[in-house]
Amino acid sequence: MSFRNLGVTPALCDALENEGITSPFPIQVATLPDAIGGRDVLGRGQTGSGKTLAFGLAMLTRLNGRTAKPHKPLGLILSPTRELAVQINDVIAPLSRRVGLGSQVVAGGLSYIGQIQALKRGVPIIVATPGRLIDLLEKKHIDLSDVMITVLDEADQMADMGFLPVVKEILSLTKDDGQRLLFSATLDRDVDTLVKRFLKNPITHSLENEKSRSVDMSHHILILDQGHKDEISTQIAARTGKTIFFVRTKHGADKLAEKMLRSGVPVGVLHGGKSQGQRTRVLKAFKEGRANALVATDVAARGIHVDDVSLVVHVDAPADHKDYLHRAGRTARAGATGTVVTLATHKQKKAVFGITNRAAVKLIENQVRPGDQELVKITGAQKPSGIPIAAEPEKPSRNDRKPGSRNRAPKREGEFKKRREGGGRFAKSDFKKEFKKEAPVSDRYSRPDRADQSERPARSERPNRFEKSDRTDRSTRPERSARPAKKQPRMPIEKRKALDEKRSPSGRPAFKKTAGEKKFTGKKFDGPRKPKKA
Repeated sequence: MSFRNLGVTPALCDALENEGITSPFPIQVATLPDAIGGRDVLGRGQTGSGKTLAFGLAMLTRLNGRTAKPHKPLGLILSPTRELAVQINDVIAPLSRRVGLGSQVVAGGLSYIGQIQALKRGVPIIVATPGRLIDLLEKKHIDLSDVMITVLDEADQMADMGFLPVVKEILSLTKDDGQRLLFSATLDRDVDTLVKRFLKNPITHSLENEKSRSVDMSHHILILDQGHKDEISTQIAARTGKTIFFVRTKHGADKLAEKMLRSGVPVGVLHGGKSQGQRTRVLKAFKEGRANALVATDVAARGIHVDDVSLVVHVDAPADHKDYLHRAGRTARAGATGTVVTLATHKQKKAVFGITNRAAVKLIENQVRPGDQELVKITGAQKPSGIPIAAEPEKPSRNDRKPGSRNRAPKREGEFKKRREGGGRFAKSDFKKEFKKEAPVSDRYSRPDRADQSERPARSERPNRFEKSDRTDRSTRPERSARPAKKQPRMPIEKRKALDEKRSPSGRPAFKKTAGEKKFTGKKFDGPRKPKKA
């Protein structure tokens, strides 16, 4: 079976062959013919089974040759997290360009202006998170009335994160007769409401109980003392190969990573408290092998794909069986093999077995101590070098920058002097600083236009200007009636001549009695007089 036999566009098949992808995975074989045919599809498969290419190839094949209008995309892919949205776009973008289409990520933490400009130009495919998409919808930057195909990836997680009302609102804005593809690892009660309301006669393809998964992945529980957990985790992190450590909280992730760095293990940290730029740099370092260990919260449990991850360690037990499966799905992807280890104390053992029983996973139990042969056999643990590694300083996010600090280089000593000697321009502020630095104090504060200050009398000998004198004594002032009258200012001669010309023979001011007209000709007049009543 090949992609051409499944109905995929030849240009996409050629692009896949150039990347070495020639044989489709089972989820792709099951869903592609129906999805390309225009039917609503409900696909259920384990994480890492190839769902992204399954709905991506179907969407690109159906939209081939179409052009999107400004602000009106033709295809929409919804994902719960921005990491998953970026990863989906990384898979879709190279293929979309081969068929003359384009794609754009619409998610929080990324360039807001860049997303708006891309929508203004017209982008056929949008890969979005629900929060940012609703924001752009409310501000009229995007219109979903032309969306032909809508994909919901990891719909169960969107329901768990509280996005279900928002997702319903988004789906209601798309075409009523549009195609809907829903891919999820589990189908619970909340996701079932989406299926019943928005999917029309969907065909279900379920590959949840794939037998090959149990062969590719082995699950272990290591019973240990609580005081040995950090030391054992550090020894596992020093192994050869890529390892992901899952913890419950952001503080716990930072604390464990700090201990590993002090022991000489290069490690990255990934959690929701990091900015998008920091998370991208950490993932890039982990993928390139500059750090073989990654400490993360459940933000990395879904959608994060890194090649050659051979071990996943649950430092803190997951909350439920779905989280266990998604964490474990970071290894043994695309036919590879991997190991999943859970660290637990004797008190936590019962709860861990309850979670794995609901996930239909069989655990192998072992009791370990730091440096045990059994620990080395299962995980490949090694003793770390013990040479502390300094963590790379993280660039501040946009919200952490001080006002006015953007694009300002630090000032270097002597820079003003070099610019002045070279004859170039220099800032006024630099001139002031240089003047204050070089000018002597006596020259700065001397006043040549004033007499020598040393000849001034002492402060105690100076007259007090606030003391009362005979001139200000009110008892010696004459009575008000005996004071000379104030001289009234004379009216300008031009104004007096104008008034004399307008005076009537009786000597009274003359007015023009026009209805509604107010005119001043010498005395205050508020308007025409009202006629007397008869």
